[in-house]
Amino acid sequence: MESRGRTAAVVLAAGKGTRMGSQVHKQYLELYGKPLLYYALYAFENSSVDEIILVTGPGEVRYCREEIVERYGFSKVTVVTEGGRERYHSVYQGLKAVKNCGYVLIHDGARPCVTGDIIEAASDGARKYKACAVGMPVKDTIKISDENEFASMTPDRNRLWLIQTPQAFEYELVLQAYEKLMSSEEYQGRVTDDAMVVETMTQEKVKLIRGDYANIKITTPEDMEIAEVLLKRNNWEK
Repeated sequence: MESRGRTAAVVLAAGKGTRMGSQVHKQYLELYGKPLLYYALYAFENSSVDEIILVTGPGEVRYCREEIVERYGFSKVTVVTEGGRERYHSVYQGLKAVKNCGYVLIHDGARPCVTGDIIEAASDGARKYKACAVGMPVKDTIKISDENEFASMTPDRNRLWLIQTPQAFEYELVLQAYEKLMSSEEYQGRVTDDAMVVETMTQEKVKLIRGDYANIKITTPEDMEIAEVLLKRNNWEK
């Protein structure tokens, strides 16, 4: 298969998870006897993605390679590399490790409930639109506060989306966007996701692709309880 048609996934597992209140980084906390990170890797391993780049925290490369990749037989993980101080540093390290792929999906390893359908929708979106992000329309009314936490504005809920991952792009497009970001200190502290990097550093528009409300990110202990319920729904406890 020529490189232009190949797809890589960069899975991020470099977060510290300080809001979890645990000494164990959240991506290694166990759900049904397996580390949280296992579930995202499993979804990509069993998708049409050709290779997986796993980005870990400092000093965790060997652990991830031996205790997760090799232990569970994730054959599509071709590279395990160390991330950086901020998320965008880690994404950039992952992108640089991609070889011979025309498209790339970037996913937070702390989203264990990602499904094959979501991955394929993101892959198709990258091919059709060059840049896309998975998300869902918000259910709640959103308020914008002033500096004193008084409500100052209520945006139209019908145009608001809750953005998730994976976010998918033509590889050269997102790599060049990140290269520009890395040389521009002005924007580095402002970007919060990969779509914003592409929006800010290029002229390309990012298409919003519907994912699933169940595709949650594990941030607090309560999220672990929710994830247990969602994974049980898919018979993971067996």
